[in-house]
Amino acid sequence: MSDDQHIPAPLRLFNSLIRTIEPFAPIEDHHARVYSCGPTVYNYAHIGNLRAYVFTDTLRRTLLWKGLAVTHIINITDVGHLTSDADAGDDKMEAAARASAKSIWDIAAHYTQAFKQNIADLNILSPSEWTVATDYVPQMIAFAEKIAPTHCYELDSGLYFDSSSVPDYGALAGGRDDAAHARIDPVAGKRNPSDFAIWRKSPPGEQRQMEWDSPWGKGAPGWHLECSVMSQTRLGQPFDIHTGGIDHREIHHPNEIAQNQAFHVCCGDPGVAAAGFTGARWWMHNNFLVDRQGKMSKSKGGFTTLFSLIDAGVHPIAYRLLCLGAHYRSELEFSADNLAAALTRLKRLIMGVEGLKARAEGVTWQSPRLDYLRANLHPKLTPLLEQFDAAITDDLMTPRALPLLEEAIGIKKVPVDEKLCLIAAFDQALGLNLLTLSRADLRLQPKDAQIAPEAIEAELERRTVARAEKDFALSDEIRDALIARGVEVMDGDPLRWDWRLTLG
Repeated sequence: MSDDQHIPAPLRLFNSLIRTIEPFAPIEDHHARVYSCGPTVYNYAHIGNLRAYVFTDTLRRTLLWKGLAVTHIINITDVGHLTSDADAGDDKMEAAARASAKSIWDIAAHYTQAFKQNIADLNILSPSEWTVATDYVPQMIAFAEKIAPTHCYELDSGLYFDSSSVPDYGALAGGRDDAAHARIDPVAGKRNPSDFAIWRKSPPGEQRQMEWDSPWGKGAPGWHLECSVMSQTRLGQPFDIHTGGIDHREIHHPNEIAQNQAFHVCCGDPGVAAAGFTGARWWMHNNFLVDRQGKMSKSKGGFTTLFSLIDAGVHPIAYRLLCLGAHYRSELEFSADNLAAALTRLKRLIMGVEGLKARAEGVTWQSPRLDYLRANLHPKLTPLLEQFDAAITDDLMTPRALPLLEEAIGIKKVPVDEKLCLIAAFDQALGLNLLTLSRADLRLQPKDAQIAPEAIEAELERRTVARAEKDFALSDEIRDALIARGVEVMDGDPLRWDWRLTLG
């Protein structure tokens, strides 16, 4: 194949700032800097929250696929996020601490660890650094002091940012509509409905568990200030990509941009314009996970967590595969049927890879660099590599990439070691752990299982004896009893049995 047929596809990403896909090139050669809005650790992350991190991980893996080094920051919000997501209501962390009668620091530590476990279970690469909001309060105060004289005003409740003081406020959201304004609770004295808190004063006579001294009184930073400060401190400005859920596109991220514009002007030459400066070159947002009753939301109560899926016997990588089966900018419907289909698809992928690994026993294989693959792959595999590259670099088009993985597993008359190298390369971008997971690993015991694996094996041995003795009535009785206890008997399959899913 000629060299011009091996030209890699350029990476193209959707930029929410301009609502279009454009070619991506990092600010620094061969190095991309990425910031992702992390969780507010007052409760467990629901699976809709976690879709954002599957998306961000796919982005990071794609940047690595294209040969870029990546510095990736995810923050932990342990102070400052109000229950209204705007500028009124209680701090989510303080409210959670009161409800549980625990220290706010214990609440933060518990849910931070739970979130990191979710990240590990989904095979999401750990960020280059976790930044914790409370570690950056002095920097937040210094940032606010810099912009306060020209962009802020003080009320009894705190220091507020004047959204009219920067050009094109809200451009990321496409302009504010009535629905967006409805999410912002009114605060007495605000100049504009879209103004937001930079610093929230502690109410008179009230001592909060998290509060600090500041030029505007004892209190805590606003939620929006945190991300501006942590991203700037760890990545500089401008950096390459800022990610988050699509709900952040309406309020949180426009407020970050406004602060970044103000700081840019205050720290630059007097004639420096704020227009066009947002802090990040690309702003990227994943769409909602939707259940049959509407958008997944903690405020509705009874939300689904990754832990609850695992308790139901669903391997977490099945949820990752469900996410990859839809484009990140499309809404994704969550249902028991969709998740079961993803688990079945994952089983087939792993069975295919296990078969290849069995044939490759004693053969050394690995995932080499893409340039090596392009130069050395079997001619029947090279088109799959190029098609996969074109899919994953077309704004992370994973729904188009997954069938190519399945095709690579099933293609005939190709050296098995080369197939495994290609599959390993694909999986570096998709993160499904296909080369290390076994089909047995997917057989998670549901929390409410009525029988232990050892007892299942004993019953299957008894059934084998019954079948050998042609006692088919007893054989059927044992099978039906296992089914009634949540076990699927698989005659003729080396795995022999599996748990039936117990999703509601």
